[in-house]
Amino acid sequence: MSTGVLGIIPARLCSTRLPNKPLYPILGRPLIEWVWRRVERIAVLDLVVVATDSEEIAEVCRAFGAPVEMTSTAHPSGTDRVAEVAAREEYRDFAIIANIQSDEPLLEEIQLSAAVRLVSDEGWEVGTCATPVLDEYARKDPSVVKVVRARNGQALYFSRSQIPYKQDGKPTREEMEQERFLRHIGIYTFTRDALGAWAKLAPSPLEGLEGLEQLRPLEAGLRIGVAVVESADSGVDTPADVVRLEKHLVNLGDSQPFTTTNSK
Repeated sequence: MSTGVLGIIPARLCSTRLPNKPLYPILGRPLIEWVWRRVERIAVLDLVVVATDSEEIAEVCRAFGAPVEMTSTAHPSGTDRVAEVAAREEYRDFAIIANIQSDEPLLEEIQLSAAVRLVSDEGWEVGTCATPVLDEYARKDPSVVKVVRARNGQALYFSRSQIPYKQDGKPTREEMEQERFLRHIGIYTFTRDALGAWAKLAPSPLEGLEGLEQLRPLEAGLRIGVAVVESADSGVDTPADVVRLEKHLVNLGDSQPFTTTNSK
């Protein structure tokens, strides 16, 4: 019987807003190193590997100790890359697969654990996470992905636009603190069957319009549960995000990546 949670970080060099994003230096260290060292410490994951089609990324990851799996160059999305690795014989014993974006260096255990519980305890096919979007600029920013969910927590739609749109003016601070206005956090957890089903789907029209791969399974009817957490740091998409992240890490005292790893 399959048990355990496998974390996979898909990474590629083809980023338009931040060139060579996984290797982009953050306080002198590549972004992918910050992500892997952060995620490798999270107790809910039994193993964390990097999945990439780039030998350059692979060499960098091996140098700081991350397990690496090479994948096809033909994958249209990170989830397809995750599915290829999860299907390999050495990973068949993991019941839940977590797709962890390579631009989320401040991911916390509470966020990932919430997404895992949606699949392991609540029976969702796919789990993800969101947090209230409290900043008016972020609400309008197309690089910030928004999500609307049903009363039972099921994702209704993801968009770069302002959703839900308030027709009689901008929402108040009190309204934005509620669960109607949510920013998506780029992590996904899957059952094996759901991951396989997602990977077999062709890219969808809505996915192409928004540039959001999670719309592909949503458009096909796959059930995605959305856990809401109190807060979350945003990912890295632009040079401005890099500046913000470096200041934040310095303020936290994390001027160097973590030097210890857990013993999972």
